[in-house]
This record gives sequence, structure tokens and C-alpha cells, in this order.
Amino acid sequence: MDITNPPARLVNLLIGKSIIETLLVGALAVFTFLSVFPPSFHGWGEVTAAGIAGWAVNDAAPDERVEVQLFVDGNFVAQGRANQHRPDVSAAGWAQDAWHGYEFALPPAFTKAAQMHEARVYVLHDDGHGLRKSLQLLGDPISFTINEDGTLASAGAR
Repeated sequence: MDITNPPARLVNLLIGKSIIETLLVGALAVFTFLSVFPPSFHGWGEVTAAGIAGWAVNDAAPDERVEVQLFVDGNFVAQGRANQHRPDVSAAGWAQDAWHGYEFALPPAFTKAAQMHEARVYVLHDDGHGLRKSLQLLGDPISFTINEDGTLASAGAR
């Protein structure tokens, strides 16, 4: 048997094995991604005069009040539940009821005037078995500055 020219059957077998392995690894990757980062969370955050407010909904469990966490400039700031009244969320069709809002006041550490900050709001997701938790970003990062009077302003707005 010539080693430089393997039989066609062996080549086809090795190619088939490689294809099956690739499909298996891909399926496992998709399953893991969807279990850790479920695509069922929606939400948004915005700057208010006193802090960051917004809404969060779990489409897979619309009655659930999800847990949210606020990070500013990469540092954990606060944690709470999205259980405040936000009629605009149900009016827009994102939720069945209006109790999916949250609001975070910023601590004094973030009150330096004219300094640019970036806030990110995450949903704290439990895998359902309590074995692991993950954070999923809601909406886009929120850029803001602090006005001279201590109120917040969206980046670009004064």
C-alpha cells in the first residue's frame, strides 16, 4: 500500500468524522450560550437628574421582576429589582403590566462636575438551578456628566 496515496474510502471516512465533530461542537456551543445568556431579556436605561433609571423585562417569564445591577466606570454601584411603575413599558408592548422599572441614585463618589462617566445596567440571570449566575447587558452603555449643581446630564446634553 502506498502511504502517499491513501484509499479514497479512508479519506471520505476522515472527512465525515471531521464534519460530525464540527457539528457536535457547534451544537454544544449554541446550547451553552443560550443557557448562560438567554436572549429573552429586554430593557433600557437612561439618565435622570438624580441617577440612572430604566426598565427590564424577561420575555420568558413576563411576570417576573428581574434583578438588575448598576456599574459606573466599570465599578459595581448598586443592585435592585425592576419592580417600579413604568406605564410606558406596557404601553409599548414590551410587558403585560407596568411594574418593570428601576431607578438608581448615584452615590456621592460620582459627583465630580464635568467629568465623563459611563453607566451600564445588567440583568442578573440565574440558570434556574442556582449553580451559576451571569450578567447580561441591558441596552447600550449610558454616557453622562455631572452638572455644577450635582444633577446628571446625558453626554452631549448640558
